[in-house]
Amino acid sequence: MAKEVLVLGAGMVGTCAALELRLRGYEVTLLDRRAPGQEASYGNAGLIQREAVEPYSMPRDWRSLLTIALNTGPHVHYHLQGLLSAAPQLLAYWKASAPARHLAISHDYQKLIAACIREHQRFIELASAGDLVRRDGLRVVYRTGGALDKARRSARRVSTIYGVRFNELDSHALAIAEPSFTSDLAGAVHWLDTWNVTDPGALVARYAALYQQLGGQVVLGDATTLRPIPLGWQVRSSKGFLQAEHVVLALGAEMRPLTRRLGYSWPLFEKRGYHRHFEQGAKVNVPTLDEERGYVIAPVAQGLRITTGAEIAKLGAPSTPRQLLSAEKSARSMLYLGTAVESEPWVGNRPCCADMKPVIGMAPAHRGLWVNCGHGHQGFTLGPASARLLADLIDGSTPFVPAEAFSPQRFSA
Repeated sequence: MAKEVLVLGAGMVGTCAALELRLRGYEVTLLDRRAPGQEASYGNAGLIQREAVEPYSMPRDWRSLLTIALNTGPHVHYHLQGLLSAAPQLLAYWKASAPARHLAISHDYQKLIAACIREHQRFIELASAGDLVRRDGLRVVYRTGGALDKARRSARRVSTIYGVRFNELDSHALAIAEPSFTSDLAGAVHWLDTWNVTDPGALVARYAALYQQLGGQVVLGDATTLRPIPLGWQVRSSKGFLQAEHVVLALGAEMRPLTRRLGYSWPLFEKRGYHRHFEQGAKVNVPTLDEERGYVIAPVAQGLRITTGAEIAKLGAPSTPRQLLSAEKSARSMLYLGTAVESEPWVGNRPCCADMKPVIGMAPAHRGLWVNCGHGHQGFTLGPASARLLADLIDGSTPFVPAEAFSPQRFSA
């Protein structure tokens, strides 16, 4: 009899885990409080970021840290209660951002990132989802010459070490590539290997539909009711209590309360972001990161989507879209943005881990408890690759990338 697995969380990470396990013959039930792809997986910039081989590190120069501390910059905003709640994890994050440690972390991290396009491509073909995907890359624009020169040096280094392709554009070349940009920008770095998705939530839904076509079940339920039983795990759903030998926790930003209740003190924390769509504005050919102003503008099915940087706030805290208002103002200085589609912006939470690497593997103190969480900004990018690694571990087969760097066991050392 095939192993039975409950997967809790139907975002990109959980949906891909359920699909991968079903493809391998497991009896899988995917449970969430909402339909697949309705939480953070819906609210991102829609990028499969092959260039993101080095995870986002915390600045270490005093000017940047002062800007963060004063809560005045566009890249990071915080609520005081959220900052205090996440203070131990943020301190660990800052320590992990030291150059030598960050380089070692990137060495591990890039092994998953290197597989992101290949693993997404496999699912995209199986799910007949090619109509949602473009291969235009990611263009990072710079407003000042100094920032552009620094970015070019960094891009050359990353390309040499990790083999990621890019082009450099000066001001004139950028004006030709994006004629709707009216600002006098210094230039851009165009990462060529990144893919963009015109409807991120729809891609998750396509993966979920394929999973169901293969016989997998999707049910509504409450992951917080999870509890161990003699032969495995039990959770309450709209169809009654469900039981299975194995359970996978892929709950995104909701992970920390549940794992703490189970006795784990992994350094997880949450960051949240905002987006809003605009229509009847100028055309943007390639998803664009306005690096110095801290936002992405991406052409998606709903219009032009602006997404923000990180906000540190407690789960359920009131929305404070200051970063989004700043991003909208900056975008309007660069192009004709058009009119806002939503009266209120979307807001959602991203799950992060203090050492910048996802947590993938078996929990050390519970039989049959598996985790797949902590992907930060890259859950959408890493969903299929993380699912493959997790399924290798559940299978007991040789992991397709070294698993120790992502194992929950690393926090027990």
